[in-house]
Amino acid sequence: MPYTDRQNRTCGFLDIEESESSGKFLRRYFILDTQQGSLVWFMDNPQNLPVGSECVGSLKLTYISKVSDATKLRPKAEFCFVINAGMRKFFLQANDQQDLVDWVEALNKATKITVPKSSDGQQNAENLKSLPDVVGPKKQVSYRTEIIAGVPIVTQTQHDRGDGADKAERESMHRSHSQLPYFLGRPTQEHTVIKSGFCVKQGAVMRNWKRRYFLLEENSMSYFKSDLEKEPLRMIPLKEVHKVQECKQSDIMMRDNLFEVVTTSRTFYIQADSPEDMHSWIKAVSGAIVAQRGPGRSAATMRQARRLSNPCIQRYTSRIGECSSTLLQLCTCLRCVTSCLSLLLPPVRCLD
Repeated sequence: MPYTDRQNRTCGFLDIEESESSGKFLRRYFILDTQQGSLVWFMDNPQNLPVGSECVGSLKLTYISKVSDATKLRPKAEFCFVINAGMRKFFLQANDQQDLVDWVEALNKATKITVPKSSDGQQNAENLKSLPDVVGPKKQVSYRTEIIAGVPIVTQTQHDRGDGADKAERESMHRSHSQLPYFLGRPTQEHTVIKSGFCVKQGAVMRNWKRRYFLLEENSMSYFKSDLEKEPLRMIPLKEVHKVQECKQSDIMMRDNLFEVVTTSRTFYIQADSPEDMHSWIKAVSGAIVAQRGPGRSAATMRQARRLSNPCIQRYTSRIGECSSTLLQLCTCLRCVTSCLSLLLPPVRCLD
C-alpha cells in the first residue's frame, strides 16, 4: 500500500519494466512528489541507502497523460497498470488489487494539475524531445545491477548466448520481494507460519539499517538475510518478548512506520513498508504472544511462574519441607518416650 511520508509524498514499493517491451520487472521504491512535480524511483528506500545515492529513474508529471489498469494489455503480469508518458509506456506491477487502485488514483490526481493543455503543441513537442534524457537510467552495456530480495546483485550482461535460460531463472525470482511467492524458495516449515515479509531493522552494534526477511511462527520471531536463506540470522523466542508497540522515538530516528519489539536483553527497532504493514506486524506478534501464554495467563503470571521455577527458590522450598518432616519425627519420638515411662513407673498416690 502506498503511504504518505513526513514530507507529504506518496511512497511505496512497485515492480517496473524499465527496459521497454522486455517483460522483465524489477523491484523499486517509488516516491510521488507533487511539490517537485516528479515521480522518482530508487533501488530501495533512500533511508536505507548511502547518503547522496541517486535515483534509478525519474519521470516528470507533465509528461504523464494517463494512468490506467493494464491487465488486458499484460495478462501474464499480475496487478499491472500502465503510465502513458509521451511516446513511452511504463508498465508497473502493484502488490495487490487495492495497491493498484491506490497508485492509479494517486498518479491521476497528481497529474490533473500538471498535465499541459492539448492546444500547447509546441510545449508538448519540446517535452517529447527531452523525454529520453529524463526518463530512466542509461542502458548498461557490460554490467547490470539488480535487487533480489533486498540484496544488490551485479551480473555481466549476456549478448551472445544463454539468454533463454537466464531469462527464465530471473523471471522466477523477480517477484521474490512481493507477497505472493514468499515461500517458493523456502523449505517446508515445521511450525505454523503466522506472518512473513521484508522489513528494515537497526543493527545492535553499528546502528545501521538493513533490509531483512522476517518470519513469525508460533513460538518465535526470526529474521533472515533474504527469503531464500534457510538459516536465520537470529531467532527471538516469544517468551522473552515483553511488549510490541509503535516506536515513540520515530521522530528522533527520522523513520516512518517504526515499531519496537522489547525483550529481556534488547529492544529491536523495525521499520515496515507502510503504516498498515506496521500495525499488521504489531497485531500479529502480540496475538502470537497471547496464544503462546494461553488464555488468562498475563505477563505478571508468567513472571511469577518463571520466578518459582528459579533453582534457588526450589532449594529454599525443599529445605522448609525437610525441616517440617524432622519436627514431625521429633514429636512422634516424644510421645513414645512418654508412653514407656508410664508403663515402667508405678502410679503415684497422694497422701492425705
